[in-house]
Formats: sequence, C-alpha cells, structure tokens
Amino acid sequence: MEEETGNESGSLAALERWKGRRRFFVLPLASVFLLVAFYVNAIAPPSAFPVDSIVAVPRGATLTQVARMLEERHLIRSPLWFEIFVWLRGGQRGIIANPYLFDEPVTSWTIARRLLRGELGLSQVRVTIPEGVTAVEIGELLKKNLPAFDLASFMKAVRDKEGYLFPDTYFFLPDETAEGAVKTLSLNFERKILSIQKERESFGKQLSDVVIVASLLEKEASKTEDRKIIAGILWKRLAIDMPLQVDAALLYINGGRVPTGADTKIDSPYNTYLYRGLPPTPIANPGLDAITVAVTPVKTEYFYYLSDDDGVIHYAKTFEEHQENQQKYFR
Repeated sequence: MEEETGNESGSLAALERWKGRRRFFVLPLASVFLLVAFYVNAIAPPSAFPVDSIVAVPRGATLTQVARMLEERHLIRSPLWFEIFVWLRGGQRGIIANPYLFDEPVTSWTIARRLLRGELGLSQVRVTIPEGVTAVEIGELLKKNLPAFDLASFMKAVRDKEGYLFPDTYFFLPDETAEGAVKTLSLNFERKILSIQKERESFGKQLSDVVIVASLLEKEASKTEDRKIIAGILWKRLAIDMPLQVDAALLYINGGRVPTGADTKIDSPYNTYLYRGLPPTPIANPGLDAITVAVTPVKTEYFYYLSDDDGVIHYAKTFEEHQENQQKYFR
C-alpha cells in the first residue's frame, strides 16, 4: 500500500514537472509567434512593393497623408505603425518632401529613416546650359539629359521667359518637373542680375531692353572687347532711330541657318532690317558677360561692323567704309 502511495506521488511530481516544462516552451513560442506577426503586419515590405519606382513626397503633406499615400503605393503595410516608427525615430523634425527612389523592397522602419533624413537614393543629373541658347534649345537639352522630362509643359511655361533663363551648370533630379526647372533657371537669373544692379541703374535703361541687347551681343560676338564696341554701336543707333540691322535677329526667325539677302525681307518684328528699334523680346538667353557689357558699352566713332569668315570683327565709321569692308572680306 505504501508502494502504491509512493508511485502515485512520483507520478504527480512528474506531471507537475512536465506541466512546468510545457509552460517554459509555450511562452517563448507565443512570443516568437507575436514577433513574427508584428514583423509581417507592421514592418515587412508588402509583396507588391514597387521596385525601381520613384515616389514623390509632396510638400506640406501631413504625416498621416504621407502614410496613406505610401500604403496606396504598396510601400508599407500599416499606416499606423509607419507613423509610430517616424515618431520613434525623431519625427518631431518632420519628414523631408522630395522624390525618393526605391530600387529594392525595404521595411517601414527603413522608409521612416530615409524620409526623416532625406535619403533620396537618387543621383542628380548635371546639365550645362551654354550662353546664348534659346528657350527651345534649353528644353531640348533638358529632355536629352532627363528622359522623363515633359518638354511640352516646359515650352508652355517659358513662353514669356526668353532671355530670363540663366545659362549655367545645374544639378537636377531625374524626375525634375518642367515647372521646377523653369523656377530654378529664373531664380538663378534674378540672383545673377543683382551682381550688376549698380551698373544697370547707373546706365539708366530698362532691364527688358538691356536683356534684349545682351541677347543680340551674345550672338553677334564672342569676345568681350568686341561686344563692348558693338554694344556702343547698337545703343547709338537706337538713340538716332537708325535700323539696327543685326543678322543675329534673323537667326531667330529663319530657323537658325546662315542669313541671306532674302531673309532681310522677312516680314517679322524681329527683322531689324525692316523694323526700327529693338526686337520685341530677347532672341536668346544671355550670360552675365553679355548682360554686363550691355550696360557698360564702349563709346566709339563706329556705326558699322561685320564679322569675316574667321570671326574677326571689322568696324567702320561710315557706310562707304563699311561697303569697302564688305568687298574686302566677302569676295
């Protein structure tokens, strides 16, 4: 009888030990299950993650709006947990509005970090815009370097900005918009023009006239010394109401080919052979040198000039001297 009692006690003890071990294993397994569930539902990238896509975070958007947008684009699973991750990572600084490239699936935790630090994942594209190009040529250059660039929208946006898109080297993101590019080039013009504000105000001409003359100089000569003399000739002709007769203006209306005698008969306000005064708008986008020269011309006795086949400028005081130069250098 005592043996049976002993066996029962041993069995009960073994049962209790087994229950203890079961609890020991069940609790960790439950924790692992919860962690996996949390990772899958809150952190892991969705199965439909848009690899190699660019997602633009709009300016002024709230964190909630951004979270919903990311969910709609299948970048995150849970907008709520994304917002929590942002705050845990120091969300009080605010996310940085910009386009972001996602070339592989990443977790919500990583996306939160990238948006807070502005880690775009994009390489900027260097675009150099030469002095003296037209708005059309600028648009074509941007399209060549930025395949997704909307050329039609750009041309619509620059309709009244010829001459005011500053030639320079720029760094654009691959998804640069037409409006963004126009704003960048226009703001750069405004900054650059401030550097010669005193000279421009002292010269006393309207900015619009200065830019038009600068655009003519940009096309007429490449050397600053020649530009200064030609600037003096052009302003002097304007003062006495003498036709400017600038061949460069003909390029703006004949498609850019070498002007001929027939081109001087084209009925256009840009034809400075037929119409006195300045063209209605700039014919190109001048650089700072041409703009500076336009307000700091050199006064001479010359009224005429021409460029030979080697690009050398020859000046004349009278029309007779000008005709002699024509016969001498254009046989």
